[in-house]
This record gives sequence, C-alpha cells and structure tokens, in this order.
Amino acid sequence: MNDLSARHALDRLIAERRERYEALSRLIGRNPAYIQQYIKRGTPRKLDEADRRTLARYFGVDEQVLGGPEGVAPIPAKRRQPPVVVVPRLSLGASAGAGSLDDDERASGAMAFDPAWLREMGVKPDALSIIRVDGESMAPTLSDGDEIMVDGADGAARLRDGIYVLRLDDVLMVKRVAMGPKRGRFSVRSDNPHFPNWDDIDPALVDIVGRVVWTGRRVG
Repeated sequence: MNDLSARHALDRLIAERRERYEALSRLIGRNPAYIQQYIKRGTPRKLDEADRRTLARYFGVDEQVLGGPEGVAPIPAKRRQPPVVVVPRLSLGASAGAGSLDDDERASGAMAFDPAWLREMGVKPDALSIIRVDGESMAPTLSDGDEIMVDGADGAARLRDGIYVLRLDDVLMVKRVAMGPKRGRFSVRSDNPHFPNWDDIDPALVDIVGRVVWTGRRVG
C-alpha cells in the first residue's frame, strides 16, 4: 500500500469510529495536531513503526492497512482492542488545599474509556479531561494525587449541588458547590472540616470549569 492510500485508510477508520485526530495523536504520545498533519498534509510521509503498530492494534486492523510492510502477521482477533474513547490528561493540578495557580493546560497523556460506559454516565467525550487533585481539603471524598474526570460541558449554565473544578481569584481548585436560597448564589465548601469555606459567593467572581463526574486513585 502506498503512502497516500495509508493516509486515506486511516482517515476512513477515524470517520467510521467517530474518533478525533487530536485524541489519536495523544494516544501515540504526539502533539495534538500530529495525526491531522499526517493525513491532510502528508507530514510525516510515513507513520513511525511504533505509532503504526499502536494505531493498528487500537483499530483492530492489520498494519498493512496503515502502510506497514506485507507479510506482517495480522493481529489475532482475540487480541484486537475494542473501541475506546481517549480522554486527554492535562498537565495541571486542581488544588484541594490552600490553592495553586497553574496555567499550563497542555495534555501530558491520555486515558482510555469504554464509550458505552461514558454514555451511561451521560457525558460528551469531546468535553472531558482528566486532571490531578492537589491537597487534602476535599478529603475523604478526594485525596491528594487522585485523578478526576471533569465534564467541561456541565458548568455554570447547569450549576447545582456537586463537586466542581473552578477558578476563584485566578486559583484553580476542586471544591463542593452548595446552592443557596438566593437565586444564582452559592457557597464553595471543603469536605475536610480543617479547611475554609466561602459562603454566599457572587457568581461573577467564579469561573466554573466543569463538574467532576468520576475519580480514580492508586491503591497501596
């Protein structure tokens, strides 16, 4: 298969699976524009061997479909990976302590999730991101080092009681939001009683980044 056919084949697979160029770029550890540039501009001319192998396994196709050499043994069906949604893991932390400012929101990796599970969660993959919790102010609900999934499509317009990532005074933090009796007013609370709360906040002072919908942590 020539280089142009390989690019067309990959683009067709992406369209059929409703994948995103940037998510697949992160899957192979490249910058977000890498796959789009490869398909649309032919840069690079060929996929790196390791990248091609990863994408072939991800889509469950033979490497030859993506420009690999003939004679490469196909991936056994039982080893083919089911479709997954790749969610970017951002290189920043949301403070659950005294507050930390970090404007570096570049992707530092990705995590893969079952699309059926995400549908059950009622979230849209394009609006999701994974970030790290810094600090202990949300303990025991969230601990320092936990990974949280943030739904950026569920923000200020649908604000309700729950845990959110927000910016207050240019500080990125993860806190519990408690709606108040006055329409539109709310409090920002820490689950850990040893940390402060902010009561009856003016919504204009807070930027709601998104609602926390899932958390994962290392055991042991």
